[in-house]
Amino acid sequence: MDDFQVWLQSTALSAFITQNSWVWPTLETLHFLGLAFLVGIVGLFDFRMLGFMRTIRPAALHQLIPWGILGFVVNFITGILFFVGTPYVYMHNAAFYLKILFILLAGVNVVVFYATMHRKIEAMGPGDDAPGGAKFIAAASLLLWMAVIVSGRIIAFVTE
Repeated sequence: MDDFQVWLQSTALSAFITQNSWVWPTLETLHFLGLAFLVGIVGLFDFRMLGFMRTIRPAALHQLIPWGILGFVVNFITGILFFVGTPYVYMHNAAFYLKILFILLAGVNVVVFYATMHRKIEAMGPGDDAPGGAKFIAAASLLLWMAVIVSGRIIAFVTE
């Protein structure tokens, strides 16, 4: 892995990211905005599943999910660019690997939701209570995305 780290750090893209004073703050800003879209929209949907905002049909909130997906894509791209810019920060960082694990678990949670609960939720009207399985998935989603945020913040403070 260290050879990969050395190679990655020697690329022109890595140099561009770290040697231009405007690139890193721009990436940070985009990463934050992507996170706001992702967690804000997914969080609204999850809170509705947990029984908050009961006057809103879940299908109406579900229409916002493409914006949450856009936020995820922005975060994925900026995350890769952070990694390319400073691979030595991430390659041996336990918090980074925890963040990746939580993202993967959140992805599995989404697949479980769409495989088991999506149709039931789409049929819900205002005031309807979500099934227990949907509530469990929503609570897991909120916890996993909070874990992603916390582990992401910790990356800068963990050294091997």
